[in-house]
Amino acid sequence: LLLLRAARRSAPARPEAGASGEPGDADAQSVSADAAAGGPRRGRSAGIPQAASSRRSFLVAGAGVLAFAGAAGGLGRYLASGVGIAEKRAALRLPPAADPLPSLPRGADLGIRGLPPFTTPNRDFYRIDTALSVPRVDPERWLLRIHGLVDRPLELDYDALLRRRLVESDTTLTCVSNQVGGDLVGNTRWLGVRLDDLLREAGVHSGADQILSTSQDGWTCGTPTEAVLDGRDALLAIAMDGEPLPFAHGFPVRMVVPGLYGFVSATKWVTDIRLTRFSDARAYWARRGWAVKAPIKTMSRIDVPGPLAEVDAGPTTVAGAAWAQRRGIEAVEVRADGGPWREADLAEVPGIDTWVQWSAEFDLEPGRHTFEVRATDNSGYTQTEERAEPIPDGATGWHSVQITTV
Repeated sequence: LLLLRAARRSAPARPEAGASGEPGDADAQSVSADAAAGGPRRGRSAGIPQAASSRRSFLVAGAGVLAFAGAAGGLGRYLASGVGIAEKRAALRLPPAADPLPSLPRGADLGIRGLPPFTTPNRDFYRIDTALSVPRVDPERWLLRIHGLVDRPLELDYDALLRRRLVESDTTLTCVSNQVGGDLVGNTRWLGVRLDDLLREAGVHSGADQILSTSQDGWTCGTPTEAVLDGRDALLAIAMDGEPLPFAHGFPVRMVVPGLYGFVSATKWVTDIRLTRFSDARAYWARRGWAVKAPIKTMSRIDVPGPLAEVDAGPTTVAGAAWAQRRGIEAVEVRADGGPWREADLAEVPGIDTWVQWSAEFDLEPGRHTFEVRATDNSGYTQTEERAEPIPDGATGWHSVQITTV
């Protein structure tokens, strides 16, 4: 259609063409407008031979059509490949864990209305990354290299990874960008291969204190080697909440290392792992001034009632979540209107690497009220009231909400 219009413009002009105002014919509209304004007309009157101008318009239009066709073809191939990869993901039948974890404790989820569930549904799990578009990695072409300061470099394709011993882990992930009271945190059951087993098989050199991992899109992450080799459930994960990783969460393979903020532990679409030293290589966010060793800080949050909620006076349930991965939560305390701290009831948890739900009851008079919360982890540390922004190594401070009772 574009070329047809350009061809029409390249033909000898009829006397009335300049005033036709035909929709979509920019040249005719411009000529008509210039003539009405008494200004110079385009084409011959502007000092450009009309035939040459028309040929130039035709060639420019042709080049534009070719460029558009090329881009459309590329987009079509991308969409077609994405559809194919989606079908491959849907057809996957993942092997079971070698030693499946028991079911979650019956009391892990308090079931309070408005309180996020203990297991975050995949569709609701937070996503933070630098990818402009979600990578679609073909599992049949995925390949992982483990190299650098190791004795025996390894290469694994997806099938080889699935043939290895798979384990499950209940782990809460937290983003360093999470503000006090924020929702950039989620919990699920992961399935994958222990990363420490692979590193020991490769033979890590003494002094290799950094695991520099690279994503399919080129993003890099620096993880302390000691945090993977100390026995925690650091995984090359292939599934979350019983299904293959969603594309937005790293399909086909991602890293999960409990106890560290995601920017130093949770590389999605991982394709390369190089053992190196922090003194020799700096990951993406480290080059921008963020911390290189970023353990998750003890934190608590009020979810119920929500901020500025209006509730009935009288008995009121206050509830939320708290987390301190690798340490676990010992206690959660809540207070109303600056009064004495009251210890909340804690739900059951499967281990120290997940968040815990908590609740407390208050009897409130009509009016405006402010609740505050703080948590103490199993090391004896109670989170500080002092506010700190997330950058460079995580936010601190007590979360508070204001409500009105009527």
